[in-house]
Amino acid sequence: MEEANVSVVTEFIFRGLCNSKELQTFLLLPFSILYLMTTVGNFLVVLLIMTDSRLHSPMYFLLANLSFVDFCLSSVTTPKLTTDFLKDNKTISFGGCMSQILCVHFFGGGEMVLLVTMAYDRYVAICKPLHYSSIMDRRKCIWLVLISWIIGFGHAMSQLAMILDLPFCGPRVVDSFFCDIPLVIKLACMDTHTLGMLINADSGFLATTCFILLLISYTYILLTVRLHSKDGASKALSTCTSHITVVVMFFGPCIFIYLWPLSITWVDKFLAVFYTVITPLLNPAIYTLRNKEIRNAIKRLISQHIDSTDDF
Repeated sequence: MEEANVSVVTEFIFRGLCNSKELQTFLLLPFSILYLMTTVGNFLVVLLIMTDSRLHSPMYFLLANLSFVDFCLSSVTTPKLTTDFLKDNKTISFGGCMSQILCVHFFGGGEMVLLVTMAYDRYVAICKPLHYSSIMDRRKCIWLVLISWIIGFGHAMSQLAMILDLPFCGPRVVDSFFCDIPLVIKLACMDTHTLGMLINADSGFLATTCFILLLISYTYILLTVRLHSKDGASKALSTCTSHITVVVMFFGPCIFIYLWPLSITWVDKFLAVFYTVITPLLNPAIYTLRNKEIRNAIKRLISQHIDSTDDF
């Protein structure tokens, strides 16, 4: 009889970024523009790398995959966030919420491993240039990308498995703009303290391990090149600056959210916006502005378009 009186939650309600209706209306246009720029920027990078034969190298193959993952990661949360600015009742179904959790951790975990792969590529290119083409051949690049997707999927499934069967029967308001696991498990009708620690340990282990591997890789690159060349440090730093910038922007918020013991709502929301909305937009901009070959590819694409237009 008791079980019959327990209502099972079929949907969750987002509080969104803020409570002010006026501010939400104001934010609609900026976030719509940000998502449009993210989509165009990342697809432009993928298009350039696919169509320009000068960019058919391991580094750009990995960069194209990074741009695709960034687009996917942004698409999991940003469209819903943007349309919710127009709604008073920001709801998401239980299945939709679980799908968001799966996709965020799938693409987020995959991107972490992909960034490690890109660091390995730079290590081989700078520290073992004579063996680069034999070590980073096409087959190995494909396998490295597949491994990043597999690890991302395994991480996402492990996170989902821990929360899928939780009893949600009471509160259903998520104080965020998407289904973030630490906030969702607080709504379960049971003590989730131990489970929360396990979930944070799972995500924290992946993020911290990848971040440490990246620090070791780039430190080793800089030290190795510095020993072999007078101005080697500046050259290596110039080559790796884009990668290091992206790594710091992506891992900083992730590690802070999952390893910081205190939870401050506005800080968590800001960091969530940063790694799901801002970082996927900045990645193509950083690589485009700092990479001469990408800039030249854009010029070639524009000139080809102008020439084809002149023919008509």
